[in-house]
Amino acid sequence: MNGHHLLDGKVVVITAAAGTGIGGAAARRCLEEGAQVVISDQHAKRLAAAHGELTETHGDRVWSQPCDVTHEAQVQDLIDATASHFGRIDVLINNAGLGGTASVLDMTDEQWFRVLDVTLTGTFRCTRAALRQMVAQGHGGAVVNNASVLGWRAQPAQAHYAAAKAGVMALTRCAALDVAPHGIRVNAVAPSLALHPYLAKVTSEDLLADLARREPFGRAAEPWEIANVMVFLASDYSAYMTGEVVSVSAQHP
Repeated sequence: MNGHHLLDGKVVVITAAAGTGIGGAAARRCLEEGAQVVISDQHAKRLAAAHGELTETHGDRVWSQPCDVTHEAQVQDLIDATASHFGRIDVLINNAGLGGTASVLDMTDEQWFRVLDVTLTGTFRCTRAALRQMVAQGHGGAVVNNASVLGWRAQPAQAHYAAAKAGVMALTRCAALDVAPHGIRVNAVAPSLALHPYLAKVTSEDLLADLARREPFGRAAEPWEIANVMVFLASDYSAYMTGEVVSVSAQHP
């Protein structure tokens, strides 16, 4: 996809950016729009492969740093290393998240806490670290969180994931007010159904087909279609938006 220079000169950090999902699509779109991009992921080998692929086209505008968002020290290392390597951070895209399928009747504490730790608390850890860096820099910035329409809608066997994504929405709104005086914006996207290999591994074909049929276009979104909205929220085109959750869906939540 041809870029329009929406992120020229900006330094963007993206979590869970290895592979072919939304994070990987966001990395490619940010690079196409002129950004310097730090990709991060807890899977070191997959991250190295993604780094190698992106540098073939974008050279030294790409850098990578492994990070597990459930470990505060690794999150801080990611932010510190980015600021050291590129001199600053302009945008953080919080894409790391973890799903699962379990009825409340059968869900264990471990299942509940794991999804909340990665999806909600991990987003909080990264947001806090990046915002502290942006405030210290003194020239604004933007955070884009990956929420989900399940933060609004109900779906069986998704209580932990839906609760985590609803928490991401609330975190987005509150953090936005905390840093508005510093000229920093915090927004989120809420995809409905975006098809990528990881989702296909953890979701049955019948359920995916049923969910796709419910979409007004009769199909799931492509990861780049979600990434386009992330780019918009990261860019100066959304300069007067903060605390917003944008539904990337073909129907009202």
